[in-house]
Amino acid sequence: MHSFYFLTISDNYLSLSYRQLAISCLLILINVALSLRLRLGLERNLLVASVRMVIQLLLIGYVLEWLFALSDPFSVLAIALLMAGIAGISSVNRTSRRFSGIYWQSLLSVLVASFFVTNLSVAGIIQVKPWYNPQYLIPMLGMILGNTLTGISLGLERFMEGLVINRHGIETLLALGATRWEATHREIQIAVKTGMIPTINSMMVMGLVSLPGMMTGQILAGASPIDAVRYQIVIVFAIASASALGTIGVVLLAWHTLLSPNHQLRSDRLR
Repeated sequence: MHSFYFLTISDNYLSLSYRQLAISCLLILINVALSLRLRLGLERNLLVASVRMVIQLLLIGYVLEWLFALSDPFSVLAIALLMAGIAGISSVNRTSRRFSGIYWQSLLSVLVASFFVTNLSVAGIIQVKPWYNPQYLIPMLGMILGNTLTGISLGLERFMEGLVINRHGIETLLALGATRWEATHREIQIAVKTGMIPTINSMMVMGLVSLPGMMTGQILAGASPIDAVRYQIVIVFAIASASALGTIGVVLLAWHTLLSPNHQLRSDRLR
């Protein structure tokens, strides 16, 4: 029953034409007009973001149509690796500090967390056959990657800032005989909590304040609301799991780099 609703479109589904998409641009133009009238300075950012979003979504739409028709495991894997690579780089680009190896650590954390959780969800829970069916794998991986990227970025930023701000306190603890784990455990704890804030906040209000995009899209396409909710629960648990794994992984890798085995803080590696 789940597969039926996910793969088919109801007779009540209303397809949108490009003319209707063009009319929807008026909604953004209202915001641009308000920005100009009130001199908010947001008009350029709104227009650039809108154009980028439209181009990116239309391009990915054509790529996905080609991919769905091809249904080749190597092509699906190549697209998945490309998506993970962009996510790994983007998560570091959002941080204000860097150290040698930070991009590889971010990429490794993204790959392990998102691929493990996505494959477990698609093949183990939803039981898609074949496992590489792009209609399931690519959308789920995309949602998981987007949220894992945010968690990794926030966790990394908070951990590095915590080491810089509390440098003297950490070095004092190390000088008094604390291990590197004991001296920095609080920074690790705060960094992982920070990375998980968006996911936990979203889960707390889901269904009361917000209706998730995936669930809304399925309902608009004609799926049963109860089936859409079941899929949404699976994907939210997958997102929370991958975000936690990715954030913990990247923070621990950064911790291993910035605190030597001799229990010394290597803040000189930060730039």
